[in-house]
Amino acid sequence: MKAREELKLSTLRMIKATLKNREIEKMAPLEDGESIKALQSMVKQRRDSAQQYRDAGRNELAEKEEGEISIIESYLPAALDDAAIDRIVTEALTQAGATGPKDMGKAMKAVMSALSGQTVDGAVINKIVRAKLGV
Repeated sequence: MKAREELKLSTLRMIKATLKNREIEKMAPLEDGESIKALQSMVKQRRDSAQQYRDAGRNELAEKEEGEISIIESYLPAALDDAAIDRIVTEALTQAGATGPKDMGKAMKAVMSALSGQTVDGAVINKIVRAKLGV
């Protein structure tokens, strides 16, 4: 507040309100995993909004959303690198017995459960799984 960082201040207030609303819905304090999921959901919403603003030619609003993303991500655990994601996807596909395009649903379920609690982008995971299954 003293530094007059309006974007950071409004983003932190938004994070606090979102977490408080989740606690009210649950009627109990949030666990760490639930808080992380809430923050990941906020990041995903902002990515979608930023893309829509860019498509509509509203770059100033898209930049604001991207600024919020960077602030929210600073409170999330570090994201996995591509090599670690690739290794986990390969292991999950082997365990699930997924071999071809018809196993896409089973494969995604196994991979997402293996990556639960991690900071990853679902679109990136989907792309990697599709490449591995030859879809």
